[in-house]
Amino acid sequence: MMISTKGRYALRILLDIAAAENTEEYISLGDVALRQEISMKYLEAIVASLARAELVESKRGKAGGYRLGKKPEEVTVADVVRAAEGGISPVACPECDGSSCSRSGRCLTVDLWKHLDDMIERYLSAVTLADLLEGKDLQEAVSVN
Repeated sequence: MMISTKGRYALRILLDIAAAENTEEYISLGDVALRQEISMKYLEAIVASLARAELVESKRGKAGGYRLGKKPEEVTVADVVRAAEGGISPVACPECDGSSCSRSGRCLTVDLWKHLDDMIERYLSAVTLADLLEGKDLQEAVSVN
């Protein structure tokens, strides 16, 4: 699975916003763009997808900006990647219901992809923004067995 810059930047953006001293405060996108070295235009596109997923909320005006839509411990990396990338599956096969793929009934690899998809889902769903902010040891904290 290749997570694009959009997915990686989305996680960095949310961590930047979550790291604010006062998580109730709205953070300027200009400040995030400077700290994260992301162009404002690209940042706006990414934040729009995060807002659609209700991972951030916005406020217009002088004291406006963005803040988390949920507590850091409620937002998983899977939520972020799904919002930014549209999904987390490494291939289309895990979503295959048999009707969209003519080979699904005789495909020898479909179980492999479904298992990999499940492992990725469990791992990314087990890690939250709070875990990353706290510097939690992810190898100890998350088991994909």
